[in-house]
Amino acid sequence: MKIDVLTLFPNMFEGFLNESIIKRACKNNNVTINIHNIRDYSLDKHKKVDDYGFGGGAGMVLMPDPIFRAVDDLKKDDSFIILLTPQGIQYNQSLAYDLTRKKHIILICGHYEGFDERIRTLVDMEISIGDYVLTGGEIPSMVVIDSVVRLIDGVINKESHEKDSFNDNLLDYPVYTHPKEYRGMKVPDVLLSGHHANILKWRREQQLKRTKERRPDLLEKS
Repeated sequence: MKIDVLTLFPNMFEGFLNESIIKRACKNNNVTINIHNIRDYSLDKHKKVDDYGFGGGAGMVLMPDPIFRAVDDLKKDDSFIILLTPQGIQYNQSLAYDLTRKKHIILICGHYEGFDERIRTLVDMEISIGDYVLTGGEIPSMVVIDSVVRLIDGVINKESHEKDSFNDNLLDYPVYTHPKEYRGMKVPDVLLSGHHANILKWRREQQLKRTKERRPDLLEKS
């Protein structure tokens, strides 16, 4: 998989790309991630990429030309273009799995007060990571990258993500490690029993219980 990110703040990605699973995935050629500064595609001598919106209003608006020029440069026949915006569809684990099937993803990070409406004509999908507003699309793009890359074959143990929360519209079950007792809190006996069928049954019961308590809306989909 190849991922290209269009952003006004490329330095925000330095730590993200050079730590942990993402770093290993890039090093092992499971994924190629390129960060592109939108200003590099501006024809303005001052590398201007924004302007006041027609009709007035607060804030600056991203101009269409630098974005169009960047997409023209990066887009291939198999490219899938995503705009990160609070107005997009709600992101979830199912969508993350869907995106692993794409060979090339281009992520456009919005910023300022918004973006020229004509930019929407470029994209295949608009994604929101939640019902709140951030200063830009950089953090949402990292969320999408992280959640997708870890699902690519060979990046992490397959069983690790198959047991993740939300894979079957249920939250994950509780997990424990050593010591067996800590400050009066004991590991459930079933986990120490070695009886795999009982352990699986307990974990499923805990998933249902936890989901009912914390995210009952998910049970309707389960």
